Amino acid sequence: MAQNIYDQADFFEGYSRLDRSVEGLDGAPEWPAMRAMLPEIDGLSIVDLGCGFGWFCRWVRAHGAREVLGLDLSEKMLVRARAAGSDAAITYERADLDELSLPKARFDLAYSSLALHYISDVSRLFATIYQALVPGGFFVFSTEHPIYMAPTNPGWSVDAEGKKTWPVDQYLVEGPRTTDWFAKGVVKHHRTIGTTLNSLIQAGFAIGHVEEFRPTKAQIAARPELAEELERPMFLLVQARR
Repeated sequence: MAQNIYDQADFFEGYSRLDRSVEGLDGAPEWPAMRAMLPEIDGLSIVDLGCGFGWFCRWVRAHGAREVLGLDLSEKMLVRARAAGSDAAITYERADLDELSLPKARFDLAYSSLALHYISDVSRLFATIYQALVPGGFFVFSTEHPIYMAPTNPGWSVDAEGKKTWPVDQYLVEGPRTTDWFAKGVVKHHRTIGTTLNSLIQAGFAIGHVEEFRPTKAQIAARPELAEELERPMFLLVQARR
């Protein structure tokens, strides 16, 4: 079973203050790049894996999705998602992605934003998603970039002149990483880019696009703190197709 860190009070309180929690998709700098990977939404049946507050579920409904299933392990997140508004075409359910089962050939699009790094066995999850998609269906996801996740002690190293460097160690040593982020003992699972992509291929997916997210000049002008994201990739974005 995946760690349910989002239901811990201190973690949930901190996470709720993030721009992406307050502003929704527009508060997530990687959203424009993710949006560009999506197929035409109108009429699709969609599953959102790790739906959080339900921002994506509501966005796809506003863009014509026929039905949406939002899954999350956190009851606190699901309560917030349901409170955002009632829509008979959106269903929110509690689910552990480490133990997920989905009906066969049910969805046109599977989507996941920054949830897969909490999953210990992505090969199992990718196989589950593959069989749940109709032929030609899309799987679009983001995860923390392996370079961001790999360090045993993540954080910037700053020299005497103030230059920031992101030290990377044990990149090829895959497995759990325990960090402190809003709460102590947050467990994430580090995998190389090769492992992630090869796991998709082994599940049967054809990879359509891979992007190591970087903010645009316009984004940096609007939010200067994003400039440091040019020093190392924070997110890995992937579009794959059954």
